[in-house]
Amino acid sequence: MPVVAGIDDSPVSRLVIDRGLEQARWSGTDLHVVHVTYMPIVYTEAAINWDEVAKAQRESVWAGVTDAIDSSDLKIERVDLEGYPPDTLVRYASDVAASLLVVGTRGRGDLASLILGSTSHRSIHLAECDVLVVKAPKETE
Repeated sequence: MPVVAGIDDSPVSRLVIDRGLEQARWSGTDLHVVHVTYMPIVYTEAAINWDEVAKAQRESVWAGVTDAIDSSDLKIERVDLEGYPPDTLVRYASDVAASLLVVGTRGRGDLASLILGSTSHRSIHLAECDVLVVKAPKETE
C-alpha cells in the first residue's frame, strides 16, 4: 500500500515530497508522486496550444522536485494525470490502494479557495485512505 503525494506548481510541493518520503520510509512502502494537469475551459479569441501549455506546466512542476526525488533511496513512481486535481488524486489513491494521500495547502485565502476550490479540503472528504495536509509556511502564502 503506497503513499501517494500530490504535487503542483506551488512552493509547498517540496514539503509534500518531504512528508511523503518520511511517511513512506516509516511505513516501509513506495512513494507515488502524482501531478495532475488541469486546464479549465477558457474562452479566448487567441490561438493557444493547450498541449504545449500543459507540457510546460508538467516540466516546471517536476523540475521543482526532481532533486528531492532523485536523491531518495526509496522506490518512487512519478505519475502524470489529467483532470480535476482533487478528484483525480483521490481516484488514483483508491486505484493503488494507498495507505495515505499527502497534499499541500496553497494559502490562496478564503475567497480564492471558494472560487477555485480546495484540493486539500475536497481530498479529505472524498479519500478512502487517511489524508495528510501539509501547511505552507507563512512566507510562501
